[in-house]
Amino acid sequence: MSAEQEFPFRFTPRMRRRLSRRVIDMLLNSLREFPELQGKTITVGYTSAHLGSALVPLREEAAARLTIRLKVKNLTYNTIGHELTHLLQGLSKIHFKAGKASEAMPFGEKQCDIWTLARSPLFLDDAPTYIRLPRKMREDWPRYAKPVRRLCIAALKKRRTHRLYMQWLEARIKGLAKRPVEAKSGEQMGLPF
Repeated sequence: MSAEQEFPFRFTPRMRRRLSRRVIDMLLNSLREFPELQGKTITVGYTSAHLGSALVPLREEAAARLTIRLKVKNLTYNTIGHELTHLLQGLSKIHFKAGKASEAMPFGEKQCDIWTLARSPLFLDDAPTYIRLPRKMREDWPRYAKPVRRLCIAALKKRRTHRLYMQWLEARIKGLAKRPVEAKSGEQMGLPF
């Protein structure tokens, strides 16, 4: 980030008390994957109730106050990406209503998981919360993360012509769990810390 560029996050007092270099780095790394949010200031608050939450902007005036809340303990890139994707859901709806976009990103938790995984491999550090995954996949997520991401990307392409793309995705994921997925020899999932 250059010196003339404004810091993209504003922290609530509760979050400021829990901030660490690790959390700030994770937020900055995640935001780099969202060019649509560049130049905007995002308020980051703390929550102890959930992994995270977002105040989804639905009107133009709300778009100026983008806010997410995160649980700092065991924070993952997946959670940060998921909450930033919620912000995009709202912004895309605002742009669509204003005639600035040809389509809006659909709302919903499952849709948010799909878009988050498809956006970047950075968000593969933890299994998605809302996409239906067999227990075997949740327990061995690193082995299944990349193939599930490829299926999410394919599902978004399929969405253009197939209304039931989420059911299609979950059926493919279920089929993937029935086949052995081998990690390539010497391949390790890297995470930027």
